[in-house]
Amino acid sequence: MTQKIATREAYGKSLARLGLENKNIVVLDADLSKSTKTADFKKVCPERFINVGIAEQNLAGISAGLATTGKIPFMSTFAMFAAGRAFEIIRNAVCYPKLNVKVCATHAGLTVGADGASHQAIEDLALMRSIPNMVVLNPADAVSTDKILEAIVAYDGPVYVRLGRAAVPVVYNESSKIEIGKANMIQDGSDATIIATGIMLAEAMTAAETLKEEGISVRILDMHTIKPLDNEAVIKAARETKGIVTAEEHTIFGGLGSAVAEVLVENHPAPMRRIGVKDTFGESGNPGELMVKYHLTADDIVKAVKELV
Repeated sequence: MTQKIATREAYGKSLARLGLENKNIVVLDADLSKSTKTADFKKVCPERFINVGIAEQNLAGISAGLATTGKIPFMSTFAMFAAGRAFEIIRNAVCYPKLNVKVCATHAGLTVGADGASHQAIEDLALMRSIPNMVVLNPADAVSTDKILEAIVAYDGPVYVRLGRAAVPVVYNESSKIEIGKANMIQDGSDATIIATGIMLAEAMTAAETLKEEGISVRILDMHTIKPLDNEAVIKAARETKGIVTAEEHTIFGGLGSAVAEVLVENHPAPMRRIGVKDTFGESGNPGELMVKYHLTADDIVKAVKELV
């Protein structure tokens, strides 16, 4: 995990490639194309790029309209504005009629860093997961971002993809398989299971190395799909290991931790710990320092696993 690439960077490159391959793809942005990297698409397909200005509700509404004509609209802005400001339009104009709109939101989570609490979307997975018909995806790295984009072009229906600002370790390789709704087992283990999503997968892998040195064997699942959740993988992990730790760069309410807990309590109750933001807003700061302060590091995962086993 030496190479680091931001998932938003991978998004821009993948979008440009897919746009040249598929003439139905249209990209819309709310005046942030340099930051969201949709400018990469604009360079190669300018006639299919629309800047709606700083008007996120219009962004969602126009995307919905384009979807009714057979186009595949990708709408992008920062996660705070996509999931927050445009929520009602996404709910009523995109998901209610189940239109083929791809909401690809960048700058999610605490690692937005210096932009501070107002721009750190730590509730977006919970918001998008709550809407019927919405598929919710959170890629871990650049490679999985590319594979997820390929998958959502083929999928007919509303999708929310969570993307980050900061460069993160590349975990997957080109031969890796990413399937919507199916968790990826990164490694097997018998003592505990770490279920991670997004950039927390790399932290989980680092934690597993530390735990291995101490004789603790952990299974790691990359839950890149928050909805529909891979219930089967969660239940299997609960049956075969002694407990589960979830890890997300998101509030512990309504996201991955909540989704996993819901599956466990209804199917196979098991000891569990949730790594995530604990009911607080973030603050302006260096992304790495924020991860430490808000207890989202490999060390925090190690501590949680030890509490279980």
